[in-house]
Amino acid sequence: MKYEVILFDADETLFDFKKSEREAFRKAMIDIGIEYDENYHFKIYHEINKKIWREFEEGLITQEKLKVERFRRLADKLSIKLDEYKLAELYMNHLSEASFLYDESIKLLEELKDKYKLIIITNGLTKVQDKRIRKSKIAKYFKDIIISEEVAISKPNAEIFHHALDKINYHDKKKVLMVGDSLTSDIQGGINAGIDTCWYNPNEYINNTNIKPTYEIKSLFQLRELLK
Repeated sequence: MKYEVILFDADETLFDFKKSEREAFRKAMIDIGIEYDENYHFKIYHEINKKIWREFEEGLITQEKLKVERFRRLADKLSIKLDEYKLAELYMNHLSEASFLYDESIKLLEELKDKYKLIIITNGLTKVQDKRIRKSKIAKYFKDIIISEEVAISKPNAEIFHHALDKINYHDKKKVLMVGDSLTSDIQGGINAGIDTCWYNPNEYINNTNIKPTYEIKSLFQLRELLK
């Protein structure tokens, strides 16, 4: 076998984070008395959230500040007054309860669990990811689940990959593969760490960046063929 260890991203790779995010945001907005319109409110929040997580990847904002800052920016954009601290807490509580797996995930991991050492590395908030991922149906398949806020390192920093491998006392990078949906986080991170990468690209986006994955798949089941 060429690979012995597979590092997986969690959200938008194994978990349907978009569904979780949409559901948690809707509930939080209703909780604070907003007459919620998903096509309006969620669209604005989604763009703000995407931008602020990119800032986090680039080291421009901390995870602690990110939790609340995205809702402060939302209030500014909507030109409304709201308690961004309360909304942040409500949102994270709802998000921690919203764990939705892709249909392929369980079947794939069931096949891989006895053949490979599996680890999840997620850029996430502990309060959210501990419940959503560590207590999920697939947690039992993984040797470890690394949450960036807990270890104070995040993708694409190579150190979070080194930390993950140290946790299982494995050091042969040539036999490690990183699988994830984000070019800037998962794939760039894997490249930074000196390991092979597999870009999960179900929407078949065009890669216009200088970030070049070792492999590209549009279905999780394609990973089975690649590993053969």
